[in-house]
Amino acid sequence: MKRRTVYAVFGLFLAVALVALAAPASAEMFVEGYLGGTAAANINQAFTIQDLSGSGGPGFSNAIQNNHLQFSGTPDPTVLGGLKLGTWFVKEGFAGYSGYPDWMKYFGFYTDLSFQKFQMRGPLSGTSNYKFSYSLPDPTINGVHFNAGEFTSEGFIVTWAFMFAARYGFYPDSEVPFGRLQPYVAVGPAVMFSSLSTKVNTLLVGGFLNGVQDSRMSGGSQASTNIALAVDTGIRYMCTKNVSIDLSFKYRYAQPSYTFSGIDAQFLHANPATYKLDPVYQLFSGQLGVAYHF
Repeated sequence: MKRRTVYAVFGLFLAVALVALAAPASAEMFVEGYLGGTAAANINQAFTIQDLSGSGGPGFSNAIQNNHLQFSGTPDPTVLGGLKLGTWFVKEGFAGYSGYPDWMKYFGFYTDLSFQKFQMRGPLSGTSNYKFSYSLPDPTINGVHFNAGEFTSEGFIVTWAFMFAARYGFYPDSEVPFGRLQPYVAVGPAVMFSSLSTKVNTLLVGGFLNGVQDSRMSGGSQASTNIALAVDTGIRYMCTKNVSIDLSFKYRYAQPSYTFSGIDAQFLHANPATYKLDPVYQLFSGQLGVAYHF
């Protein structure tokens, strides 16, 4: 996905938030900004490299085709930031609608837009011509590590979630009748935009072997748009009627797909190679937010 598309999504979200802020203050709609850290479950999946022929070189055959490998790696922790815009189903909520029954005050809806960088790295294992065809007692030559078959990627993920929430209130008072302390849970669908730029190491990295320079195959950048599952839990404290602090935790699940095509930079005469990545993303994050209620 192009960066301008990401900016357009954020722009749309901010426009909706600004329109909502223009409404009369009633304290049961809110807009929130948050910042936190993310982690992700280990990714294990089949990784197939096809149609890289004529490469030759040390440890390679002249026709590398249909290499069925396994990728195993853990995405790096990173920083996540985002915005929420929501309402609770009370007469002080969206547009001042007064037709909700009293029990609806425990339920609400919000939309959540988040952005994070995404990097992962790990080895490719299995029977493959990407592994050197001979073994050495020492995995290094002159201190240079043999890491043919290593895979790295970097990119970003933008997730727009549509959350149906339930809450409960503790410590009510005259200013916040529902309760100043409000734990909540939420679940809903999300649209996940992701982009990855990948590299596969095909020779030594950081040195030479028999006069042959180290080498990588780059597949460029590919994007994927997918429906995801979003689950949140958190606890909100109402500092005043119009300002709150929100400590929350997120879980996001999606199955994107990327198809890359590239040529090993060391063997420019080779045919283009294609490889496909079908990871399962299980993303976890914790964040602290500040909200304005209107």
